[in-house]
Amino acid sequence: MQKKQGIYAVIAAIAIQIINGITYIWSVFQTGVAYSIFGGDNAAAGLTFSILILALTISAGIGGKLALRYSTRRAVFIGGIIMSVGFLTASFATESVAWLLWLSYGVMVGVGMGFTYSTTIACAQKWYPHKKGLITGIIIAGFGFSGVIFTPIVELLISAFGGSGQGGELRTFMVLGAVSLIVCTVGSIFLKNPPEGYMATGAAASNSAAASTSAANNAVASDSSNDKTPLQMLKTPQFYLMSVTYLLACLAGQMIIAFARPITVDRGFEAVAALSVILLAVFNSTGRIIWGLILDKIGSSKTILILLLGTAVGSFFVMQVQGFWVFILIALIAFFFGGLLVSFPPLTANLFGAKNMSANYGIVLISFGVGAVLASQIAGFYRNRAEYAADVGLMFPAFVIAALCAVAGIVMMLILSKMTKRKA
Repeated sequence: MQKKQGIYAVIAAIAIQIINGITYIWSVFQTGVAYSIFGGDNAAAGLTFSILILALTISAGIGGKLALRYSTRRAVFIGGIIMSVGFLTASFATESVAWLLWLSYGVMVGVGMGFTYSTTIACAQKWYPHKKGLITGIIIAGFGFSGVIFTPIVELLISAFGGSGQGGELRTFMVLGAVSLIVCTVGSIFLKNPPEGYMATGAAASNSAAASTSAANNAVASDSSNDKTPLQMLKTPQFYLMSVTYLLACLAGQMIIAFARPITVDRGFEAVAALSVILLAVFNSTGRIIWGLILDKIGSSKTILILLLGTAVGSFFVMQVQGFWVFILIALIAFFFGGLLVSFPPLTANLFGAKNMSANYGIVLISFGVGAVLASQIAGFYRNRAEYAADVGLMFPAFVIAALCAVAGIVMMLILSKMTKRKA
């Protein structure tokens, strides 16, 4: 019976993460919203996406505390209601009340997603403690795979509801509100933590093998004696090193997510621009599963270092390649970014324990949100310059900045690895 409960919890978590992954198709809304609500200002429109990510990351810690105090089920149920109301309210945004989109789609939808994001990951990890990387990868692969499911659906809805920039985006928000309410409400029923002392089948053998190689493969072995409360975590230098690394790591990926479609349109691929969004979603999702498997073999620290290196190289060349190579670079950056997202939850559990993981990772996610805001504003600023001068090459400095941030992240991760190995 317990085995079935664990499977049900994972399936419910995947379904809810697919709804959360609607954030990854923002580039489908970007152009229409920019011209219909923000007078053509791409940075202002992109700020909606950034506010959502920031609200998600800040509220994830609150959702984690609710889950610890009450239950994962209740936290997810409340999050689903907030999310659906946010989508519904977003449908009433106009140019005269453009701020309403920031408040509704940005803050409310972000808060709703925050309540459901880290709580579902933490719940599933508790059912499969010996396969943190794989389980985390599978669950948040749903987050990335959402783009494959929703991109064609949303584009059809926008067209059916009047077209891009003609109210199609706003009416589509209403549909997304209804879908998110249904999925989160039903999914929350199946989310329940395992009983105290639960040990998954095969976990004992896996933990024994992992213990012998933890010093080589992981920053810190994950065990109950390592459990730290959020306040205790905030007093460690490891938390700040990891958080800054996470912030730096997300910049390039967030820029591609927010502006993948506009970049390919500017390169002359308007007829197949949606392919960039689908590629982004597919490779982002695939990266989460593949890198999750790799992480279980070589550990979080080594995985993150490899991913940051790939991100740095991809970011530097994305604006220099010609033709269909731009799609390949977008896919590769998404593949690495998916791996980064799957690497930090297990690293958080390894460093600070599994007991308070939902609350601890919620706090760590704040750095991800800050990175998202910086990414959208940097990319938005350079895109506005590029549109004004009719020269897409003017976006190049944004991705140079992203590449340099990834390099800085490598330095931070090396310091963190050295510090934690010394203490192990």
